[in-house]
Amino acid sequence: MIVKETQIPGLGPLKRGKVRDVYTLADGRLLMVATDRISAFDVVMDDPIPDKGKILNQISVYWFQRCQDLVPNHLISTEVRDFPPACQGFADLLAGRSMLVHQAQPLPIECIVRGYLAGSGWQEYQASGTVCGEKLPPGLQESAQLPTPIFTPSTKAELGQHDENITFAEAAARIGTELARRVRDLSLAIYQRAHDEAAAKGIIIADTKFEFGLIGDRLVLIDEVLTPDSSRFWPQAEYSPGRPQKSFDKQYLRDYLLSLGWNKQPPPPPLPAEVIANTRQKYLEALRLLTGMELA
Repeated sequence: MIVKETQIPGLGPLKRGKVRDVYTLADGRLLMVATDRISAFDVVMDDPIPDKGKILNQISVYWFQRCQDLVPNHLISTEVRDFPPACQGFADLLAGRSMLVHQAQPLPIECIVRGYLAGSGWQEYQASGTVCGEKLPPGLQESAQLPTPIFTPSTKAELGQHDENITFAEAAARIGTELARRVRDLSLAIYQRAHDEAAAKGIIIADTKFEFGLIGDRLVLIDEVLTPDSSRFWPQAEYSPGRPQKSFDKQYLRDYLLSLGWNKQPPPPPLPAEVIANTRQKYLEALRLLTGMELA
């Protein structure tokens, strides 16, 4: 079943993100449904990727469990039987792609960790020798591993808008210095654990994005974790600095769109069947290699 969007009566307010449909339940908890929508350059494509939502959900749950000793998270259950009565008639739609979570107040920054020089970080480095204002050693190549991973936060833009890289000082001005230090240290710790584990399985996690929220005064990890949507995954066996890398994430889709000369504004171009199938295969491969599991 391909799920592009959901509409479940009786669940309360619905907010659609680029990928997830989020329902606020009567008791204040949230039901997050990962659809098969895919975005690139902050534009949602018209064509979904079959099973993508299930893959994202499964990978996120895996990492929530692997990192819960470092930081608590918002996950309550992924079993439809634990969801509210209004969900029970939609079990086929929800199974494998949804999670019941505690509602948190999201922090207004994205917590990005970069272990390698790629994407917007590479572009900035070429121009100024810095990434998000942080000075890096001279002479680094594209895709080079950094001496140590760095925390490079960004703004959290509304749907259809673009996130902007900010300095740590700017992040601290938004959320407070103590909290900024906590999410920086946690982000780096989670990244290092995941990087080392993934490397043993043949995947380089080049960079990734985390989101945190507050439940009262308790800091928790929220949204998705270390998925092909929020990370750059490179096959370790083919890694070679000095050029762009092959990937297990949506960089393949971005590269296809760039080849069209698309202006990165709506409406998006249609996706050929081959691009859809190849994107799905890359996400599936990330699931298998990272978790050792097949699609549930």
